[in-house]
Amino acid sequence: MTFIWPPMLLSLALIPIGVLLYWIIDRRRRRLLPTFGGPEPAQGRSRRLAGLRRRIPPALMLCGLVVMSVALGRPQAVVALPREEGTVILAFDVSASMAATDLTPTRMEAARVAAKDFVARQPSGVTVGVVAFSDSGVSIQMPTDDQAAVDAAIDRLAPQRGTSLGQGIIASLNVIAQAEAGPWANDYYSNQSPAPSPTATPTPVASGTHDSAVIVLLSDGENNESPDPLAAAQTAADRGVRIYTVGVGSSAGTSVTVSGFQVHTQLDQATLQGISQVTGGSYYSAADSQQLRSIYDNLDTQLVIQPQMTEITALFAGLSLVLLIAGGLTSLAWLGRLP
Repeated sequence: MTFIWPPMLLSLALIPIGVLLYWIIDRRRRRLLPTFGGPEPAQGRSRRLAGLRRRIPPALMLCGLVVMSVALGRPQAVVALPREEGTVILAFDVSASMAATDLTPTRMEAARVAAKDFVARQPSGVTVGVVAFSDSGVSIQMPTDDQAAVDAAIDRLAPQRGTSLGQGIIASLNVIAQAEAGPWANDYYSNQSPAPSPTATPTPVASGTHDSAVIVLLSDGENNESPDPLAAAQTAADRGVRIYTVGVGSSAGTSVTVSGFQVHTQLDQATLQGISQVTGGSYYSAADSQQLRSIYDNLDTQLVIQPQMTEITALFAGLSLVLLIAGGLTSLAWLGRLP
């Protein structure tokens, strides 16, 4: 147990002084009692009972003061608390086609606006991570409930090369697995790390392992790199991860300059809808932010027991109040006065 305001524990030093003053006053009161015609001291068992009743109320009051002094220090302890948790991975297409201007001002900017609006309505217990993919996928921000960190990660994204929807899905699945494995999972490389696998397919796990996680895939849907996005989507479905696809672009499309060449690009709704259907998710338009918010409503959170440092001042304050009231009531009932 630790304390937020440890200097307040110095108030405990005042308690022995108070005990000494009470002892002096009580002794003086009992010495003067016969002078004012008080009752004769009881004998035998009655005397022992009277002595016990005389000591219990001040003892309760003393314990209450000690506990109250501890409460003044604002104690905190590691407490295992139940919490509803879910994980959302924002998988951003950062291929060159996302620089197209068929959405104002660009597809990438439209995707940013939709994603930030989504993150701003993040409910308690849901963490959001960011994955960027073009011809490969990489984690930009591990799942966190820090909205400022997620927004900063989104702002760092910029159009790159080709498009591999499958790589984006696989990278997102790996981030989900790493996040749910906890902070002690091996998430760094050293000369002791195993050699990377030549295949991009995630390690097989039990079906439905990650029911409390979803992927929000923001893309124009134009896939020109392996692996097959529908095969990657099936891997996500086997793990219990639903993919909500967000179409960024227009069906008419536009031309964009890539490496000095003019390339026509347009929204491929069919591919994005196929990915969402395979996983049990839904397809949305980036322009429809209201529908996008409903993803949180469909997230199946899981109940986890999470140890965390929690302030327990209220427990100590409540206990001290109970002890002080008990001491006062017993003193009034047995002695006809407060201690």
